[in-house]
Amino acid sequence: MKDTPKREALVKAGFIVAIVLCATPYVSAPIALAGGFLFTLLFGHPFARLNHKATNILLKASVVGLGFGMNVHSALNVGREGLGLTIASIATVLTLGFIVGRWFHMQRKASHLVASGTAICGGSAIAAVAPAVNASEQETSVSLGVVFLLNAVALLLFPFLGHLLGLTQHQFGLWSAIAIHDTSSVVGAASAYGNEALEVATTVKLARALWIIPVSLLSAILFKSKGKKVSIPWFIFFFILAMLANSYLPFVSGFGPTITHISKAALVVTLFLIGAGLSVEKIKAVGWKPLALGIILWVTVSVLSLLVILCN
Repeated sequence: MKDTPKREALVKAGFIVAIVLCATPYVSAPIALAGGFLFTLLFGHPFARLNHKATNILLKASVVGLGFGMNVHSALNVGREGLGLTIASIATVLTLGFIVGRWFHMQRKASHLVASGTAICGGSAIAAVAPAVNASEQETSVSLGVVFLLNAVALLLFPFLGHLLGLTQHQFGLWSAIAIHDTSSVVGAASAYGNEALEVATTVKLARALWIIPVSLLSAILFKSKGKKVSIPWFIFFFILAMLANSYLPFVSGFGPTITHISKAALVVTLFLIGAGLSVEKIKAVGWKPLALGIILWVTVSVLSLLVILCN
């Protein structure tokens, strides 16, 4: 018992050192995610209660900071290109999620949450849709577990597949924005692929995330949940302001690259924290039906969007 405070102090110190290392150029996004998971698995999470809040704040700040490295004219062109694919993929995933969920005899709300997370932007979409449909805490946590698990796989798998298939940076950025769930994993995978891929992926993904609003409203109507508040991803508008400032305010070019560099490092730290929050217990609690549904939806949107991108 006497060694417990000392061990706790060492674990906290080790966790902080790991975070600092993730902020350096020597640790990539996939390694950070895997490192966070392994740290918690081996030593436990010394700051478990703060993890979710810190991850949420750091991710949003990182995304806004990336806006200082982007041009609004290029972003509009990319956004227009990805709009049709975004609408088609969201409609396909939500419809398929309903059909497969019925086939698996899953609870309707649970299957809808998994489909919403796959269709739009992972955990953020689930967090917004869950109150709109009066989902239980268990349904919400299971859906989040599915998305976080597949996010981890995507972050490790997509850059490898992109190089294997010979995708250009533009193609990979568009594909990752459509096929990977959470913004954090999209940006992490794209940053590992290249700067152009990162710009395309971030722009398309954030435009995609705005669909949280109409999908949440539609969900409230379908599940007859009157008077429910819809969560609006306000940080996306700050990202747009940062991009506008970088495009039209000359003095921003003096510090814009520095903010972008810091934001990329902060994103890697965010992925370490996400990995640290993904425990074995959470993975076991998911269950095979929600996981199978998530995999079916993910593979479907990944393959179909890739075929469309390669054919254009």
